[in-house]
Amino acid sequence: MTRAIRGTRRLAATATTAATAVLSALALLALSACGADSSADASSKGQVTLTIGDQAKTLQTIVAASDALKGAKYKVKWAEFEGAAPLYQAVQAGAADTGYSADLPALQALSGGVKLKNIAALKNDGTHVGIVVRKDSGIDSVKDLKGQKVVVSSAKGSVSEYLLANVLKQNGLSYKDVQVQYLLPTDAQAAFASGKIRIWATFGVYQAVGLEQGGRLLVDGADGRVSGIGFVNASDKALADTSKKAALSDFLKRLGTALKWTSTHQDAYAKAIEQRNGADATVARTLASAAYSQVLPITSDVNTTVQGVADLMNGIGVLDPNVDVAKSADTSLLK
Repeated sequence: MTRAIRGTRRLAATATTAATAVLSALALLALSACGADSSADASSKGQVTLTIGDQAKTLQTIVAASDALKGAKYKVKWAEFEGAAPLYQAVQAGAADTGYSADLPALQALSGGVKLKNIAALKNDGTHVGIVVRKDSGIDSVKDLKGQKVVVSSAKGSVSEYLLANVLKQNGLSYKDVQVQYLLPTDAQAAFASGKIRIWATFGVYQAVGLEQGGRLLVDGADGRVSGIGFVNASDKALADTSKKAALSDFLKRLGTALKWTSTHQDAYAKAIEQRNGADATVARTLASAAYSQVLPITSDVNTTVQGVADLMNGIGVLDPNVDVAKSADTSLLK
């Protein structure tokens, strides 16, 4: 067993526990109370606490490595999840004040009635999303996907599903030309490693580990195949709390500083991923190079780009009902 696989399973154990917690009201309450405290002034009486939703310790690692929360006048607790779908379930249930994800999972949450607003945009080059095939799959081009079963992680409406839909369209194929199966990333990773699945649309650490376990990259999200846009969002309840809203505004600025740090300190960031997430050096370097690099205001250009994502996915029946992206934003926290 490689160190990468062991590291992924450690991530899986944490994520599976968190996902299971979504199913129980008592567990949800426990989750919101047990996150790691990242505030410099945690002992202050009456201090605001933000429970920040995270995926596979990504934000927590960035913030800790860059020391971005030093001097914050509020407490931060972390709620960890395997993917965007259970994270947004937690936001809906009140177990997290914020979420973050690529564009389509945020749209899927909004379409599903989760009461939240996008409060900032994130940007990367799209290479963190890919379709990985086993080297013995016989799949050499996107057109070879016709008639094949494609496993999509993590759930309906993930960014990896948008990549699949978009590249099929670009290559003259219909979404109905493939058979889609949804699996959570850790389940898919195990099945891919054992050869039970041959074609896997995935993202992030799972993509990196899949490639290390004998996979081959068929196509990634670069060059506009995905938007490269993500969102930080917050629950309507958190935004209605004046003190929490002020803390959220400050957190966004600190997160922006942290992301700039990762782009100029990739070696240090990769080392932090190794130490905190259990990834091996190769996977850590891949993740460090593909991370979001900026926190940006949500502009009309951002909304227009993401509306195109929404419209495509609505057209193939994945996003139903459709989402008005511009109306789903609160632009007052980050100017």
